Amino acid sequence: MNDLDSLVLAAQEQFAQAATPADLENAKARFLGKAGRVTELLKSLATLAADEKKARGAEINATKQRIEAALNDRRQALADAELQAQLRAEALDVTLPGRSRGQGGLHPVSRTLERIEAIFGSMGFDVADGPEIENDWFNFTALNTPADHPARSMHDTFYVDAKGPSGGYVLRTHTSPMQVRYAVQHVKQHAGKASMPEIRVIAPGRTYRVDSDATHSPMFHQCEGLWIGENVSFKDLKAVFADFFRTFFETDDLTIRFRPSFFPFTEPSAEVDIAFASGPLKGRWLEVAGSGQVHPNVVRNFGLDPERYIGFAFGMGPDRLTMLRYGVNDLRLFFDGDLRFLSQFQ
Repeated sequence: MNDLDSLVLAAQEQFAQAATPADLENAKARFLGKAGRVTELLKSLATLAADEKKARGAEINATKQRIEAALNDRRQALADAELQAQLRAEALDVTLPGRSRGQGGLHPVSRTLERIEAIFGSMGFDVADGPEIENDWFNFTALNTPADHPARSMHDTFYVDAKGPSGGYVLRTHTSPMQVRYAVQHVKQHAGKASMPEIRVIAPGRTYRVDSDATHSPMFHQCEGLWIGENVSFKDLKAVFADFFRTFFETDDLTIRFRPSFFPFTEPSAEVDIAFASGPLKGRWLEVAGSGQVHPNVVRNFGLDPERYIGFAFGMGPDRLTMLRYGVNDLRLFFDGDLRFLSQFQ
């Protein structure tokens, strides 16, 4: 056995002893690297005569090819071994029963929001959308809320540090800003026309206030509504609420009352209560919404003449309506993510 055959044999033995790809690369470097034994043999050709150099060079190149072939064989063997180990680790027992994928469904509050939108849609109301981070003007000023109003207090509002051209930003405390945006855009679209189509819109969405107990959450849902026209009155407001609640709760067996109240963006204002004539809540008055005639200052902020245009606004809590519809006594259950609770509504 000559020196080149011994070199090939030594390389094969070291490659075979390599248990990992890293070990194999280290062994490769000892034979085929820049300072490897094959490289040294190639460098030694410089000292040979021309006729010897050609013959010796061919022998060394053949040896290099044999070593590279042994290297590739070992690489493939290690890769095959790794694949087999992975297949064994991830083996499936085909005799086991299959795993079924659970079927998802709508959250109960989402069901309520869809129901609200469908009912008001049948009455001709559009559905507005808008940003959850609002500037001061849309969230407060346009709604006749002065700078010293309690709603601006750090105690019940999440403020954002960034300042904009219209003042600071807040996580919207109600969905009324969406009504303002919708009304302003509506007025711009019909500017210069002899008459303007009525503004009839609801604004459902998430709102944020610093509050948390069994009936309140820092994040909750609201659905506010607005109807502005030349001949819109409290009579229309009463008819809308009567139709909505009887359709929502699927019963005519309830009574609605309006109780005087105060909101800065309506005048006069009223809380809306309902009472069921049967069931577990029989005879109890439940506050379900706030309402009122839109304040003239708010009408002006829409870009309309309050002497000509009049209407009403209202706001209700879809979370509370969901609690009443499904008999849930703790608002926090809607946001805990407990599938044992949520799966009841699928």
